[in-house]
Amino acid sequence: MKNLFSPLQLRGLTLKNRIVLSPMQQYSANNGIPGNWHLVHLGSRAVGGAGLILTECTAIAPEAMCTTADTGIWSPQQIDSWRTITDFVHAQDAKIGVQLWHAGAKASRRHPNEGMLPLSLNEGGWKAFSASATELNGHQPEAMSIAQIDLVCEQFAQAAKNAIEAGFDTIEIHAAHGYLLHQFYSSLFNKRTDEYGGSFENRIRLTIRVTDAVRKSIPQEVPLLLRLSAIDYSDAPEAWNMDDTLRLAQILKSHGVDVITASGGGLVQVPASVSKAGYQLPLATSIKKATEIHVGAVGMINSAQQANDIITNDLADLAVMAREHLRNPYFAINAAIELQQTQMLPWQYKRGFMN
Repeated sequence: MKNLFSPLQLRGLTLKNRIVLSPMQQYSANNGIPGNWHLVHLGSRAVGGAGLILTECTAIAPEAMCTTADTGIWSPQQIDSWRTITDFVHAQDAKIGVQLWHAGAKASRRHPNEGMLPLSLNEGGWKAFSASATELNGHQPEAMSIAQIDLVCEQFAQAAKNAIEAGFDTIEIHAAHGYLLHQFYSSLFNKRTDEYGGSFENRIRLTIRVTDAVRKSIPQEVPLLLRLSAIDYSDAPEAWNMDDTLRLAQILKSHGVDVITASGGGLVQVPASVSKAGYQLPLATSIKKATEIHVGAVGMINSAQQANDIITNDLADLAVMAREHLRNPYFAINAAIELQQTQMLPWQYKRGFMN
């Protein structure tokens, strides 16, 4: 019977276990270039035994960033810096993927230490463009032209090519959390009246175009992942809901997506009453059962037994963990000991885990 430490084959990629470091913004880059902090942050979780390391959401172009401290993958210097990180992760017998992203209406913000407030042009900010000129968190973007939409698809494609050059094993498209692609497919935000607005088919058009552009830009043996906000956590009739997600998931599968990780919210605040251990797991399970695509589960997965139960009960294929990895970089090693599973230890650390 499969468990948390069973390998998983995704196209030409084999993960040694089902534990994934979830993307988490570090707000520590300079000119989009990952540095020593990112090497240690991502590398230490690889040393700690996670099967797949996912970077924080990484901008496809300067104007795609949310803050000036985000990582990017559009320049040669960025590619070189990422290669240093991917080489180290691979040396730990782990795999690494980059999460490609455009912030859309959430672009041009101050650092979190300054409250994530909008950054004006006079202060070094940049114009934010999105599906509509819809206010979001105090920021008023401009509606994108068709030419700008075409450019975004080209930028995703080039970023995917850059990622392969930088040594990444897989690509994840970030289509969740109220960022650009989510701003297009949810009617809570998208008020367009052209071929990118109105109907379900129109609103998902950009997500499908980006998926196709990325899929065509990477080798066939490289798996393609996608993070989706499965529900908007809103009672508004126009809110994105689970029925919408199941329709989109089936389409994404037919367009070459291999794994969908199901989150929620981003355009509105997730209600505090909803947040509890494993609260978003049912979203992933619903997608898995309806489409038979591989899914990643997120949402306060905090223990080895909880993560293992998700896999053994076939509720999801990957346990994608964020905060627990912040608290415990060596979660996978400790989980293997707790669950009495075999897990390779770095020879440099073996003494620390011997009786």
